[in-house]
Amino acid sequence: MFFESTGRKAQNGFIRVDGQTLHVAVRPGDKSTVPLLIFNGIGANLELLEPFVDALEGIETICYDVPGVGASPTPLLPYRFSGHARIAAHLLNALDAPVVDVIGVSWGGALAQQFAHQYPRRCRRLILAATSPGAVMVPGKPKVLMKMASPKRYTNPNYLKEIASTIYGGKFRSDPELARKHGSKIRSQGGKGYYFQLFAGAGWTSIHWLRKLKQPTLVLAGTDDPLIPLINAKALAALIPKSKLVTFDCGHLFLITHKEEMAKVISEFLTEHDPLGEFTTEEITDEEIAGIAETA
Repeated sequence: MFFESTGRKAQNGFIRVDGQTLHVAVRPGDKSTVPLLIFNGIGANLELLEPFVDALEGIETICYDVPGVGASPTPLLPYRFSGHARIAAHLLNALDAPVVDVIGVSWGGALAQQFAHQYPRRCRRLILAATSPGAVMVPGKPKVLMKMASPKRYTNPNYLKEIASTIYGGKFRSDPELARKHGSKIRSQGGKGYYFQLFAGAGWTSIHWLRKLKQPTLVLAGTDDPLIPLINAKALAALIPKSKLVTFDCGHLFLITHKEEMAKVISEFLTEHDPLGEFTTEEITDEEIAGIAETA
């Protein structure tokens, strides 16, 4: 394991977990709070969420490139979401972080649901952004989804600029410069890792166990999201018992295009004692925290 400090005292490095090398970025924050584990979208390297992370004042964040994305080498065989969740749990063991809050974006939102379900005592609070219950969902228009079937937008900057408004919506419709800025942070390995991520979600759905999730959950959605129509966020909020839906007049990548607003909403949810105003988060004793990591 090694880390090196880069701007704003973020620590970037590589950790070996279950025979897989992971590129990890940890930004230190208030040690009295629970770290925030971030699962990014399909094909998206951790640098793409740096503007959002920078806007989260005082919150320790853990972000990493899943196998085959960014600087994390592609594995010999693909993982299902359960395997990705296991890797995340073992990464937290290596970082001595037994309990975390979790945010998942798009594809990462499915992984966040899986992690909360698979390791319920390691996930204190859950945030689902621009995501769905998986295979049982209301999909975007076929012409939009077809553009997501390959990683071309990550390997061809001109293609990204051409389709960004169609697939991301929101501010990307009116500001072509956003696509250029977004593309400048992309670190793509090519196709194999992307297709492995598609395999992880093939046929997967959380629909049959969402009602069993016990974490306080914040569901965030854009009203102009071509990839994940708003009805999917409404379904998540309706099925997860301790949940709240907040919508915004924006597109799929609202964590980037509205980073200050998102950071404020998320920080309030993570730091309030009673985040949804209806219940109190279950307390976890020191003895329980010491034993949680052993369950992974």
